[in-house]
Amino acid sequence: MTSFIVNKMQVIELADSPDESSFISNLMLKIKQSKLLVHSFGNFNAFCHKYLSVTKLLIVLHSLGKNVNRSNVNLIRVEPEIGEAKLKNLADVCLRSQKDVYLNLPQADELPQVRRAIAWTIKRTFDWLAALVILIILSPVMLALAAIVASTSGGSVFFHQWRVGENGKLFRIIKFRTMIADADKLHHLVMSGQTGLHKCEDDPRITPAGRWMRKYSLDELPQLFNVLRGEMSLVGPRPWALYDALRISGDRQRRLNSLPGVTGAWQVSARSTMLDLDAVTDCDLSYLRDWTIWSDLKILLMTVPKVLSGFGAF
Repeated sequence: MTSFIVNKMQVIELADSPDESSFISNLMLKIKQSKLLVHSFGNFNAFCHKYLSVTKLLIVLHSLGKNVNRSNVNLIRVEPEIGEAKLKNLADVCLRSQKDVYLNLPQADELPQVRRAIAWTIKRTFDWLAALVILIILSPVMLALAAIVASTSGGSVFFHQWRVGENGKLFRIIKFRTMIADADKLHHLVMSGQTGLHKCEDDPRITPAGRWMRKYSLDELPQLFNVLRGEMSLVGPRPWALYDALRISGDRQRRLNSLPGVTGAWQVSARSTMLDLDAVTDCDLSYLRDWTIWSDLKILLMTVPKVLSGFGAF
C-alpha cells in the first residue's frame, strides 16, 4: 500500500535528471509552493526507479479526503517521448493496480464533444444502443468466428492491445485474433523500415483464417464491447496503436484527444491506400472540425458496401 499526504489536486513534473531520480528514491518531493510526502510500501520505490527516472512523467494526485489512508493516485500522465516499450509496461502495471494512464497532449479545439455538446450526447446514446442491438443480432456470427479462431490456431480467441483513446487515455482494444500467438513480439521485425502506418499486406504473422476475417473486417466486431464500455464510438478516428500514436509529432498530437471509432472517414475513403501518418492525421482532424451527426450516419452507410467489398483491407 502507498499512502499520500495531499491537500488538493497537484501536478508533479519530473524531468530526466539523475539528481531528481535520487530525490525520488528518498521519497520526499517538494513542488513549487506545495509539499507532498510519500510513504513507500511494497513495490512503489521500484516503480519510481523503473519509470520515473527514465522520462518526464506527470503524476496527477487527488486527495479523497483528509484521512491519509484514503488518499490514492487516481491517474498518471506521461509525455509521448516515454517510448512504446516503457509506456506499454507502465500501462500493464497500472492495469493491475486499477490506475488510468494518459498521454500528455496539446489541447484540441476541434473536439465536437466540446463544440456541440447536445449533438454529441445524442451520438453517444445512439452508440450504446446500436452497439447493444448489433451485438445481440450478430452473437451467433461472433460465436462461429470464435470457434474458427480456436480451431485453426493455438492461442487466445481474442486479441487485446493498448490503444490511445479519448483525451489520450490508454485502453485495451478487443479484436478477434488474426495472427499467430505472441505476434506482437515480432512486430518491429516485420515492420522495420516502414515510415507510414504499420500495416503490411503480406504480413507473415497473419493466419489463413485471420486473412479472410481481415478482408471483411470481421475481426473488428468485438470492438462493439469497447463501445459499450465507453472507450470507443461507432464512428470516429482510427484507435491508434502505441507504435503509430507515439510517432505523431508536434501539434498534430492533439488528434489523439479524440474518441476513436470502429469505422471512420479514413476507413471509408482511403484505408490502406493512404498510409502516410501525417496525411491520415490531417484527414482525422478535418473530420473532427466538420463533424455532425449526419456525417457520422453517412460514414456508417458507406461502411457497409466497403466492408462487403473488402475495400483496402489486409
